[in-house]
Amino acid sequence: MNIKEKTDQASTSSPLTAQTLTAQQLYIKKHHQHHHIVTLLRLLVLVLFLALWEFSGRMGLIDTFFFSSPCMVVSFFIKMIADGSFFTHTGITLLETLLSFFLITIISIITATLLWYSKTLSEILEPYLVVLNSLPKSALAPLFIVWLGTGINTIIVAGISVAVFGSVISLYTGFKHVDREKLKLVYTLGGNRFHAFQKVVLPSSIPTILSNMKVNIGLALVGVIIGEFLAARKGLGYLIIYGSQVFKWLTEMTDMNTQPMDASLRFQELS
Repeated sequence: MNIKEKTDQASTSSPLTAQTLTAQQLYIKKHHQHHHIVTLLRLLVLVLFLALWEFSGRMGLIDTFFFSSPCMVVSFFIKMIADGSFFTHTGITLLETLLSFFLITIISIITATLLWYSKTLSEILEPYLVVLNSLPKSALAPLFIVWLGTGINTIIVAGISVAVFGSVISLYTGFKHVDREKLKLVYTLGGNRFHAFQKVVLPSSIPTILSNMKVNIGLALVGVIIGEFLAARKGLGYLIIYGSQVFKWLTEMTDMNTQPMDASLRFQELS
């Protein structure tokens, strides 16, 4: 009789398991379909924009001397690849951006952690962080040149200055708004602030940290370009300012289109 009951239980649970697997498979299938649709729509928007840009140039609706065209940009892009200048300038800008982004992330997490640990410290420094975050970062670049000279150090500091203060404020705000009931539970079980941060605050803030990093990678690139405008002899920022000074708009347009491509690749890596 026991064997019969087990057999009946297995026969009744088997359809449920099959239904569960089917539901999971349907969910995964829908998720993949949604992802593919979003990717196709993104590509469609890009293709339509490039087609409209090319059509406007060929029909004379815009002056290609000033606005260029996709075909002209691609042609010049291939020329830069052939002579190696693209890899030289892009590699330098990429290196400076990644260094700035890495330092922004480390400084932001450490500073936000210290502010969370000490309420007194946060009350003292929070107004200064807000004021520093409101400073026009492009106006700081000439000061960095005076203080640090021309070179990669100035460019990296310029990249850090664009994002670090806002990043600290954002992370500190995320640390403060974790579930207080979970914090009480840690303290009730004999934990200290380190345990609360390790077990509750940091794991709960992972989405905030990742979203913050996605924003910072673009801001770091902007800061590096600003630094390269004033203190570089190589890099995409240098090419842009050089192209505008000698009226080589095609060079400027090519480099300006390269920057969003680089930022989008970094965004995909963080997604």
